[in-house]
Amino acid sequence: MATAYPYRTTSRRCVAVPAVAFALAVLATTAPAQPRSGAALQPPAAATPLPPLPPGTVRAAPGPTLVAPGPGATTAQGPFPPPPVPPAPPPPNVKASEGVVQASARFGQDGGIIGGGLHWRVYADKPDQSGVFRLIKEERAAQPNLVLPVGGYIVHVSFGLASAAKPVQLRNETLREVFDIPAGGLRIEGRVGNTRIPSSQISFDVYKGSQFEHRAGERRPIASGVLTGQVVLVPEGTYYILSKYGDGNAVVRSDVRVQTGKLTDITVTHRAAAIMFKLVSKRGGEALANTDWAVLSPAGDTITETKGAFPRVILAEGEYKIIARNDNKVYQKDLTVIPGVDGEIEVLAR
Repeated sequence: MATAYPYRTTSRRCVAVPAVAFALAVLATTAPAQPRSGAALQPPAAATPLPPLPPGTVRAAPGPTLVAPGPGATTAQGPFPPPPVPPAPPPPNVKASEGVVQASARFGQDGGIIGGGLHWRVYADKPDQSGVFRLIKEERAAQPNLVLPVGGYIVHVSFGLASAAKPVQLRNETLREVFDIPAGGLRIEGRVGNTRIPSSQISFDVYKGSQFEHRAGERRPIASGVLTGQVVLVPEGTYYILSKYGDGNAVVRSDVRVQTGKLTDITVTHRAAAIMFKLVSKRGGEALANTDWAVLSPAGDTITETKGAFPRVILAEGEYKIIARNDNKVYQKDLTVIPGVDGEIEVLAR
């Protein structure tokens, strides 16, 4: 039974990231997150429910709908002015029965325009006979021109696990709609002392809320198996990270606050070491094959089990008892794990 070791160190660095650079970093390090089914939004006027949308979806700021005089949009100035965003493509020629939604998204109400990594979906604003809200169109451009027949729609945009939705009533015109997505990013790595843990040996799960909240341990992760250096896009808020180093008991939990438009770098420091086991008939001798191993805590709980001549186990700082079974005989040895001090332990078969 793996247990979390209480000693840990977490450092975090939160930087404001220009919109285009942020989006490019996301595209370079992680695949677009797939939306999950969630609660339906309430319609703006009628009692008909809107289509199911992913968790984290927010109603876009209502505000007036603007009739676009031309391409481009004015972005609010944040603490760090974003670099120029490529201009939106000019509205295409449309039929008399069609209109255009010129869409863009930004990092919250006062943030810069998001320059990539967006997934747009357009739904009918009323369900069909089977009760399903039909998906009309999908786009992945930063500032798409959504050409649609005149009528009512729900426009939804996702940016990683963060998203926004807005009802649109389209006529034979070009509408400019700006969606506010209060999204920030997490980028995580693990270390033992000053040594970075290889990405193949560590993974991270991200949970909504704080680890200290009631029933936090019963939650499911919103992102699991996150690798070192990947950017996880989430709505602004509090999250906790479960860091697993190896398959033993080197587990650390860390709370973090994500801010809109900022990429927060998290460094999780594990107090652990990698230990290789050998069962030998004499000191410095050849390792005996077909050996079963178990690592026990001082209380007698099994931390991990493995098999082989040279198993390698990652253990949190502390005291352990090593049990080796070979040829129907049992051997044991006490072990003290010091953080960052990897080593090899010989158990004598006598």
